[in-house]
Amino acid sequence: MSRARQPPLVTGISPNEGTSWTKVTIRGENLGTGPADLIGLSICGHNCLLTAEWMSASKIVCRVGPAKDDKGEIIVTTKSGGHGTSTVSFKLLKAEKIGILDQSAVWVDEMNYYDMRTDRNKGISPLSLRPSNPLGIDVDKGKIPLKDLEGMFPGVSGDFTSENFSATWYLIENHSATSFDQLRQAASNLKKQATTKNEGSLAYVKGGLSTFFEAQDALAAIHQRLESDGTERVEGSMTQRLENILNRASDTADTLFQEVLGRKDKADSTRNALNVLQRFKFLFNLPLNIERNIQKGDYDVVINDYEKAKSLFGNTEVPVFKKVYAEVETRIGALRSLLLDKLLETPSTLHDQKRYIRYLSDLHAPGDPAWQCISAQHKWILGLMQNCREEFINDPRAALGAIALDLDGDTRASALGRIRDTASLKRGVSLRSQRPNTWDHEAPQQVQFVEKLSDVVIGQLPNFWKLWISYVNGSLFSETGEKSGQVEKSKKNARQRQNDFKKMIEEVTHRLVKLVRGALLPSTLTEPELKLYGGWERKSGLTGPWLTQVIHTVRIIFEALVALEIPNDLLQVIQDLLLELRHNCLLVTLQHTKEDVRSLADKEDWVVDNEGVTSLPARFEQRMVQTLQSLKEPMETKPGEVNLLQLDQVQDQVAVLCVDIMKVREQTEKLCQEINEVFISCLEQLSTKRNGEPGRSGMSVDLVSPDLFSGVQEDFCPTPEQRLLIILSNCQHLEKHTFLNLAEHFERHGFTGTDKITQVSVQAVKELDESLFDNYIERKSDPIVGSLEPGIYAGYFDWRDCSTPTGVRNYLKEALVNIITVHAEVFTVCKELVPRVLTRIVDGVAEEMSRLMQCVSSFSKNGAIQARLEINALRDAVSSYLSSESQGSFKQALEALPQLHSGADRKLLEELLNTFKSSMQLQLTCFQPSSVQPVKR
Repeated sequence: MSRARQPPLVTGISPNEGTSWTKVTIRGENLGTGPADLIGLSICGHNCLLTAEWMSASKIVCRVGPAKDDKGEIIVTTKSGGHGTSTVSFKLLKAEKIGILDQSAVWVDEMNYYDMRTDRNKGISPLSLRPSNPLGIDVDKGKIPLKDLEGMFPGVSGDFTSENFSATWYLIENHSATSFDQLRQAASNLKKQATTKNEGSLAYVKGGLSTFFEAQDALAAIHQRLESDGTERVEGSMTQRLENILNRASDTADTLFQEVLGRKDKADSTRNALNVLQRFKFLFNLPLNIERNIQKGDYDVVINDYEKAKSLFGNTEVPVFKKVYAEVETRIGALRSLLLDKLLETPSTLHDQKRYIRYLSDLHAPGDPAWQCISAQHKWILGLMQNCREEFINDPRAALGAIALDLDGDTRASALGRIRDTASLKRGVSLRSQRPNTWDHEAPQQVQFVEKLSDVVIGQLPNFWKLWISYVNGSLFSETGEKSGQVEKSKKNARQRQNDFKKMIEEVTHRLVKLVRGALLPSTLTEPELKLYGGWERKSGLTGPWLTQVIHTVRIIFEALVALEIPNDLLQVIQDLLLELRHNCLLVTLQHTKEDVRSLADKEDWVVDNEGVTSLPARFEQRMVQTLQSLKEPMETKPGEVNLLQLDQVQDQVAVLCVDIMKVREQTEKLCQEINEVFISCLEQLSTKRNGEPGRSGMSVDLVSPDLFSGVQEDFCPTPEQRLLIILSNCQHLEKHTFLNLAEHFERHGFTGTDKITQVSVQAVKELDESLFDNYIERKSDPIVGSLEPGIYAGYFDWRDCSTPTGVRNYLKEALVNIITVHAEVFTVCKELVPRVLTRIVDGVAEEMSRLMQCVSSFSKNGAIQARLEINALRDAVSSYLSSESQGSFKQALEALPQLHSGADRKLLEELLNTFKSSMQLQLTCFQPSSVQPVKR
């Protein structure tokens, strides 16, 4: 035996209240296995089985009958489960009854009257009677798009009420995932429905046969009676009497119901009018709904309603419909004007622009709204760029206050604030430091102008370009079938206006370039262009770091436009501008460096290190390195840019300026000499400074003591000769170290022609060195050489008549002491200069001694011994600094003397020479190689 089923259980009903004949959906469990299994259904105590339609074991659809109870349960009875229960209830609403003689302002809607005899609604469209599930199984809609089904089954429909109904479409759409067993059950359900329908009609006829027979017998009797009654009477025949009765009844009824029928006719007219209003209320309410939705901004709703109204009533001939539709067109025309104004309103976002263009296109606005928007945006961007200049030229303070404001009025970071690596504002500081908070007040107006100009371009031109791209590819309109024509029309219009848009982009880029040129490179503009884009003549020129900042900003603009894939030919003018800005920055930076190097003389403290070099060469090298570092970003070649240092013209200008800078460095050192008449005023003051002059007499004391300058480290004022030595030491350092280091820095930073720069600079330093050296030697050698002749002939000395020599005379000792003094002075400043200086002095002394000896006509024996003693003593004392010239001079001097033939004379000469060396040992020690380092001050 099969297992007994559970009794039906109703768990839900929708709706849960209503008047009689309300269609409800009952849901629950165990509601039957099929239509035949359902044997009972009551709602609020009324049997509703006649209107019940079994859908599934969990769903039944029926109509509520005129039950007596206001509220009651829903009871389902099945063959398999028996009498069921309910967890929900239904509330029956009573309709107000109207008598035939009761006046009423509201008539019962008879359109939904349900006729129990025919089991159908009267006055309802057949579309509303279609069953929701004709197969009697659960609907399982698949995910196949409707567009694909229309392509697979052209000309047919999945609507089973349609004349072109396709069962295949219906099954794919509603039962694509249904199992085969369920489809078999659906086929069985269709067969049962067909059988039930046929059996129901036949049973109805069978049940009414007796009634038909009785009606036929009554009609036959009446016919027979009428035929037998053919005599005329007073009251007439039977048919005549019947006619009179009917006429009197009609007159009585007309009299009785005339007022009621009159009201009924009016009510019918009113009801017909209400039906028309109800049926076409969409059209009649559309003008007001359009106005309300416009105020709320629901333009999509307005457009959908308008499309619907246009398709239904666009070609109507009904006067009232035409009048209302004309009002709709008036409202839509006003909406077109409103949307066009919003579209052309600036500023606006790209999203809003696309939205308004789509709205206007859907409303079939005349013209080309997209192109009108592009033209308006183009004019607005040009106006913004020009207004930037006007703000800074006419009202600089207002421009400074507005620089941090966005174009929409919102405070935000400016373009330079978005730059990751901001250039430094101070020369000599790293170009990667953060921008100070007071930048807006410290930056020159030209820099702030370019910054604000970049805000306009970077903020507006990308949206302008994207709007054009959307216009070209048709993405302003949705890719649907009914709008494909708009897309093609948009693409066609875009192709026709490509040249016009290209001119717009060119005008924007050229305006940008000319505005920047007017602020920074006015000499590159013509007179008419200067009137439009110039006006910065009263502003001071920019320094290198500020020009670097401008270059960085312009590069940001260029990179932003390149990222939009704007053709390179439209951006070439910006590349040209960048090249000229970089060139100008290079020249300005080097020119400022030249001035700074010239001012280094004011910073000379004359304090030398252990190598005899002051801080001036290091400061010079540091300043040049800072210059090269500051030029790193401007000289860097970005993608698409030209290597500035490879241009012949630029190479020549850079080389000339660099050579000039190094010449300035040499000229600065020249100006440190008091004897030079072309001293600049600042160095003349330094050379004549008399505050604390320990250097005047400090050179003749014990020079080997490391504590020589311990008390003069502060307020040290070197003598002119010491300054010459310091400058000579600096020149050697420049030649051997500084210029070589700078050459490496030049090459590291990409500068070409460094060999030429180094060669010219070294040559200039050598010339300066020779000039200063000759000056110093002249100062030191001339007094020593000039003292020899007077010293030799002091006391009326005569080489032909002199006593026996007893030693070296004082004049020679004084000359050696003077040479030692020069040695000490040079050694104190720069040890490396000692051989060079003393060699030149010894050359001069030897040459003078040779001349003096050759001028003597004759020597006595004692005179020859004395002369040979003094010449040999001098030669041996300075032997470490003899050159080929000095050796030749000493040789010529000795050759001019008579030879010593006596052994006693030679012995005397040797003894006297040894005695001199012994007595002067301490003084002559300085002429020997020493490891003593110069004293650092």
